[in-house]
Amino acid sequence: MAAISKRLLLSDLVSSDKIDQVPSNYIRPISQRPNLQQVFHDSIPLIDLHHLYGPNRAHVVDQIGRACREYGFFQVKNHRVPEPTIANMMQIAKEFFKLPEEERLKSYSDDPTKTTRLSTSFNIRTEKVANWRDFLRLHCYPLENYIHEWPTNPASFRDHVAEYCRRVRGLALQLIEAISESLGLDKDYISRQLGKHGQHMALNYYPPCPQPDLTYGLPGHTDLNLITILLQDDVPGLQVLRNGDHWVAVDPVPNTFIINIGDQIQVMSNDKYKSVLHRAVVNCDKERISIPTFYCPSPDAVIGPAPELVTDDERAVYRQFTYGEYYEKFWNRGLATENCLDMFMATYLLHIICLINYSE
Repeated sequence: MAAISKRLLLSDLVSSDKIDQVPSNYIRPISQRPNLQQVFHDSIPLIDLHHLYGPNRAHVVDQIGRACREYGFFQVKNHRVPEPTIANMMQIAKEFFKLPEEERLKSYSDDPTKTTRLSTSFNIRTEKVANWRDFLRLHCYPLENYIHEWPTNPASFRDHVAEYCRRVRGLALQLIEAISESLGLDKDYISRQLGKHGQHMALNYYPPCPQPDLTYGLPGHTDLNLITILLQDDVPGLQVLRNGDHWVAVDPVPNTFIINIGDQIQVMSNDKYKSVLHRAVVNCDKERISIPTFYCPSPDAVIGPAPELVTDDERAVYRQFTYGEYYEKFWNRGLATENCLDMFMATYLLHIICLINYSE
């Protein structure tokens, strides 16, 4: 068993120390390991967005609704994000993680409240077992509020990433409209609930791992935001929990994005659409880069089930809360405990009140 490293970033431990064993602080208990031999190779729906912008829109909206209801994940093609924009984004991510250690560390912070930061694992302040990942996290909407914080090396970083953010935001807004329609709501309903809107992204770097069966890039988790738009390179690593009982590997498809429903959509849909557990696994041969964009409410936005989806027969599953409250609880609890949504259920609040009354 390798000793715990003193290096701040995993990538520097792997590249400089030439390890042949996973350090002890990355090793999962046996019951929590990925069990890679029991992963299925299946597919998630692939939806062609070409007709979302034409007379066959209703058919595409129906496909999106069915994917949200049955899978919580889907892929999209003909999404109107130009291939050169995507290629530039992926290339700049690769160049950033190849920079010298001292250059990358200019962006380093272990404070999850910082709006631009390079870090490792997930939240090293709270977690007990580390994850096999480095990441650069950026807030990116409104762009003018954050772009001055971003790295300036590589030289084209800000230009390429800003263009990518603008394009992906356009895609996010189109998808949010379609999801809103698919629930039988006005197409602008969900967008109106998001306050001033928010957009974050992460550049995830997963180095080769000498013992991938002992650890995770990221363990099973749901996304706290509204929807996630994932760009990944050609190295597999994403796995999705299907039907609550088995993991499915989602292999990369060129020129597509993977979309997944986040916790806030599950709340607004009153549990009609599910935010599904997913994880990132690593391998011993190849590095992997993935770039998720997290579209979300602004911190002051009040989130709750859409009133049109609450009836006498289908009561509100969740209480109202601000996204800022949810965001704080999610980051403080880490990835290793119960689903954060459980803490915002209407019955959870009633349970707490009953406990307080009983104790008195």
